[in-house]
Amino acid sequence: MAAGEYLLLPAAAALLFLSFFLRCDGEPMACDAPSPSPLCEAFLYVRPRGLDVSAVADQFAANASLIQAFPRGSEEDYLVSVPCACERPADANLTALFHDAVYEVKDKDTADYINATVFSGLAWRLPANVIFPGNITVHLPCGCWTAGRGGAGEEKKVVVVSYAVQADDTLTTIADFLDTDVDSIIAINAGLSKHPNSIPLSQLLFVPMGAHSSPELLPAAPHANYFKGKQKVAIIALGISISFLSIILIGFSVLFHRRRRSADTIDEKSKANSSKITSTRCTIAALESRLLTCKNGEATAAFRTERPVIFSLEEVDQATASFEGSRKIGEGGYGSVYFGILANEEVAIKKMKSSKSKEFLAELNVLCNVHHRNVVELIGYAAGEDYLYLVYEFVQNGSLNENLHDPLLKGHLPLSWTARTQIALDTACGIEYIHEHTKTTCVHRDIKTSNILLDSTLRAKVADFGLAKLVEEHREEEGYLATRLVGTPGYLPPESVRELQMTTKSDVFAFGVVLSELVTGQRALTPDRKDPSKMRSLATIMKGIFLSEDPESAIEEIIDPNLNHFYPAEEVHKMVHIAMWCLSDDPVSRPEMREITANLLQILMASIEWEASLGGNSQVFSGIFGGR
Repeated sequence: MAAGEYLLLPAAAALLFLSFFLRCDGEPMACDAPSPSPLCEAFLYVRPRGLDVSAVADQFAANASLIQAFPRGSEEDYLVSVPCACERPADANLTALFHDAVYEVKDKDTADYINATVFSGLAWRLPANVIFPGNITVHLPCGCWTAGRGGAGEEKKVVVVSYAVQADDTLTTIADFLDTDVDSIIAINAGLSKHPNSIPLSQLLFVPMGAHSSPELLPAAPHANYFKGKQKVAIIALGISISFLSIILIGFSVLFHRRRRSADTIDEKSKANSSKITSTRCTIAALESRLLTCKNGEATAAFRTERPVIFSLEEVDQATASFEGSRKIGEGGYGSVYFGILANEEVAIKKMKSSKSKEFLAELNVLCNVHHRNVVELIGYAAGEDYLYLVYEFVQNGSLNENLHDPLLKGHLPLSWTARTQIALDTACGIEYIHEHTKTTCVHRDIKTSNILLDSTLRAKVADFGLAKLVEEHREEEGYLATRLVGTPGYLPPESVRELQMTTKSDVFAFGVVLSELVTGQRALTPDRKDPSKMRSLATIMKGIFLSEDPESAIEEIIDPNLNHFYPAEEVHKMVHIAMWCLSDDPVSRPEMREITANLLQILMASIEWEASLGGNSQVFSGIFGGR
């Protein structure tokens, strides 16, 4: 990889060209000859109209795990990843790029309804006359595009989005929210007017997402000064603003207040602690108006509502068989986690001493009303005089730490490269959400592999918000000064150690360590080879790579041997560069999480294509070696 390989070219010098695809205005992209396997992965821009991810996946014959939420205004749309193949439909006189889905026509369905409502304006040439009930194949135009640098012959693939023009759209607005430029859209849509206000409603456009400043073209060296020129990249927004939770905290303070011992029987220390918890005023009615109190036999309601549930002590005790030792699945700094069954649903219940009320309330403050697929879901809680309990969704495959470090010794198979890339993207999406898409910015303060959980399909969720802090909008850049050093050694940025300063960029640094672990398989802290009595951070090891005479060879030497040399070298190198960007000593030089997300999305798409090129099915996420 040459030193300048990842440098972004000026827009005027970059030339988009098509390697072997041609297209007509308003028509699908033509291709040479039908192919039994997909030529690339592409995106469809879908307006779900109330459907959840699973239903959208079924409707568009897609993989739900590869669908990305895309908030736009007050609506949440989806970018649906699909395999794009060269086809010659039986009812058409052309060979072009399509993704096919099957739709069961209902009585009174019309072509306009199926196209505009069911398939978001992306269906191609449905019959204009009456469509009779029964199954039909719907051809959805998709795109494969190669961007290059004029005649130099250096090429890269760009992800193409199939997009149906909506009301009030212009080429400029479309280019802005898909992080491309008008010239790139015009280049890929032959005959399209250069006037940004001339595109007709419902016209199909192919949009080269991220072509304006492609995330695939990353900086060549991870020097802090080099990364100060951060590039604008595609923002895959993964959430919408949520309501503030002060009423919940106020209400819960009253709950504690009611459970206090009588003032005649508690000592002065208990009085001080109780005063701290009940310093705010409200009524228990205000609490119950926001929370669902679970009565005996009604625990099922907890799994049908987005509001957290107040469970009884009897319910959490019964769910865990009185917190039997064999039910313990984790141990943290603030409590133990047990496996439980509530209303026939698997849950994880964290048990902590009542003296840990600060950490307990921190988790409530963040998680009570946060609902995102990459953040662990809080179902409810219970409170007693001696212990506090938080009830979460059960995440089946444990922590990333268990699956990544010495996995065979812990009963896990090694994670494949594609699995690691998906986990990195999921984690970035979860952190981006709490940083940028909640009413008050949240700094997690303890991002690490043991706080990233993996579900049954190895999708990642950010967990453990016991150290989390909410930062007001006007203080986001300056952050705040902690009264003590918190977090985990090996993941702490220099400014936190030196000045106790915590910002969203502190989480970015920690995420850089996580990326380094995914690439190398090493822990955040390891014994120094020269002096085993001392510990050496993985961040220091990674930075040392780029001080060597041959950084590229040094990267190859440090890649996790559990990958068995089965990975796309170029994408691994890109992830290393992102990690080093995150690990910049100067927090200002570190990227925002939205920039990281866009880069990782491109790496994931390229990795899926690489996997498919080896004979696998890129639509079926392989996850790990051995077929687990």
